[in-house]
Amino acid sequence: MSTSVLTEVSGDVTTVTINRPESLNALNQETFQAIGAAVAEAAANSRALVLTGSDRAFSSGADLRGEAATDASIDLAGANDIIRSIIDAPIPTLAAVSGPAAGIGCSLALACDYVVMSEDSYLMLPFTKIGLMPDGGATALVAASAGRHRALRMALTAEKLHAADAYAWGLASEVVSSGEQLNRAKELAAQFAQGAPQALAASKQAINESSLTSLDDAFDREIDGQAGLRASRDFSEGVAAFVGKRAPKFTGE
Repeated sequence: MSTSVLTEVSGDVTTVTINRPESLNALNQETFQAIGAAVAEAAANSRALVLTGSDRAFSSGADLRGEAATDASIDLAGANDIIRSIIDAPIPTLAAVSGPAAGIGCSLALACDYVVMSEDSYLMLPFTKIGLMPDGGATALVAASAGRHRALRMALTAEKLHAADAYAWGLASEVVSSGEQLNRAKELAAQFAQGAPQALAASKQAINESSLTSLDDAFDREIDGQAGLRASRDFSEGVAAFVGKRAPKFTGE
């Protein structure tokens, strides 16, 4: 049993916690697989799901240190299946976000039906800083809620989008006081768990199918694009600069 993901069941609500606080809950293959198993279990046996991160972060994204920086660190197709499973789950899913929800961690949060952010948290697509493009469906998930130009701003600038702006852009459902995001998400989840399950499932399916019509195409484009970028010298330089805590020197190779 993986300790990188913790599961708690309270009544009809399952809370799944990404538990790698030493890396701000960075994601590797083992962690993604554990999230997928927990989501599948909750979808089958609970009536609402809360996804959160331990300590100071939701997730800082893919783990870029040591072996995790290799091409095999995360099976992107498999990760996309897990993100898709959150979207397609027949139960309401809620993200409780503290600190960063960055990279593919941002995709995990935005895959949820309801996003509760603490006032000091932020969303971020930092991919271009290491010579990559957004993945995990982010190119569709952000654009579907925030629009094309805001999605491009997040992707091209790789800036932090703080909670208040995320709410204004339509990427967060609520912003709450620091430290209250999990309590609020659990409170909402308990309310949803008392609702009419078939009506809730049909509602989320209809809205997701209307607003995320290009998600599978986005997954495919991201996989193809990322494969080429991961083979580039710029990606190697970007990771080395990140690990070395210095500015990268990109050459376009």
